[in-house]
Amino acid sequence: MTTERNPWRHKSTAIRYENPWIRVEHHEVVNPAGKDGIYGLVRYKNHAIGIVPIDDEGFTYLVGQYRYALDEYSWEIPEGGCPVGTGTLETAQRELREETGLVADSWEKLMEFHLSNSVSDEWGVAYVARNLRQESAEPEDTEELRLRRLPLREAIDMTLDGRITDALSILALQRVALLGIG
Repeated sequence: MTTERNPWRHKSTAIRYENPWIRVEHHEVVNPAGKDGIYGLVRYKNHAIGIVPIDDEGFTYLVGQYRYALDEYSWEIPEGGCPVGTGTLETAQRELREETGLVADSWEKLMEFHLSNSVSDEWGVAYVARNLRQESAEPEDTEELRLRRLPLREAIDMTLDGRITDALSILALQRVALLGIG
């Protein structure tokens, strides 16, 4: 990482919309060319958390759900939001249990990432979870989930052929493949 100077100059900020998950800001700025401009920014109140659970037989688990924002069904790794100021590992453990009923005895941080850094400050972390045991899932009332157990290689292939389009799932599963985890 380098410490480059910020070529943008901030003049003012106005909050245009806010809810429990995001805040949308309108910024008056001076852009890198020295001209007055605007910048819209989405500030997230949660960090993105993703988990690639891998069982002793080399299988993983995907969660299927209808995504309102996309108006389509999506297969994804277990994932959720971690309130800013809350531990990411504890949130990952909770999300895995809530969405799949799985509890893992072994956790490894896989990666950190930014998801749409041209318009948002969303930051996240993905983990690999192992030594799994099945307990009861406890999805939130906003979630109607289906659980699918499949070979890890098939889940990775789904990121390559377009059956998985969720960015966090693609990042985490392809990172697992690149690192030879499994």
